[in-house]
Amino acid sequence: MKNFEMKLESGFAKLTIVDHPLIISKLSMMRDKTTKPVDFKARLNEISHLIAFAVTAHLKTTTRQIETPICAMDAPALDEEPPILVPILRAGLGMMQGLEMILPESAIGHIGVMRDHVTHLPVEYKVSLPVKIQNRSIIVVDPMLATGHSAIHAIKVLVDHGADVNRITFMCLVAAPEGVKAFEAAYPTIPIFTAALDSHLDENAYIVPGLGDAGDRVFGT
Repeated sequence: MKNFEMKLESGFAKLTIVDHPLIISKLSMMRDKTTKPVDFKARLNEISHLIAFAVTAHLKTTTRQIETPICAMDAPALDEEPPILVPILRAGLGMMQGLEMILPESAIGHIGVMRDHVTHLPVEYKVSLPVKIQNRSIIVVDPMLATGHSAIHAIKVLVDHGADVNRITFMCLVAAPEGVKAFEAAYPTIPIFTAALDSHLDENAYIVPGLGDAGDRVFGT
């Protein structure tokens, strides 16, 4: 029987693969090209929900006095505001329902980028962030870390708006070695959490074996 693991991937200082039987099984369903958009999106949210437990394991806790029906106790409680969630549009929107289930009080920002299909570089089209992001934990989410360019761009936007780079975490479902390498070169202190590290990028900068264009498959376009 395979046990749940969180392991730092050899060769990458800040990459953690959240290896859980439910996660890898649901990811296989998403990889299947016959999976319908409604099922693809459902699995995406379910996996996001599961990975979120690993991503938030670093949050600080304290205790507060409460009364249970039986007695008084010092109960564990978060010692910081819930992390800000920042999906990279548009595919990152498909992960939000799963995250909001365990972080319903989190503020949400949006960074919209599209990939230029010639240069494979990100083109920004939207930035909408909470007013106060300084000294806050931030989780940036996107299903794919392919070239790494979109993720790097999103982090730069956050830092330019005052975010503490040491309080940012990046979360995805599938990563390519090329993207992880580029991301760690740009932001070596930011942790990356993923469900799978795939083989490589093809000539069109798609992850192999990957799961195709996550945005298209979420929205049926």
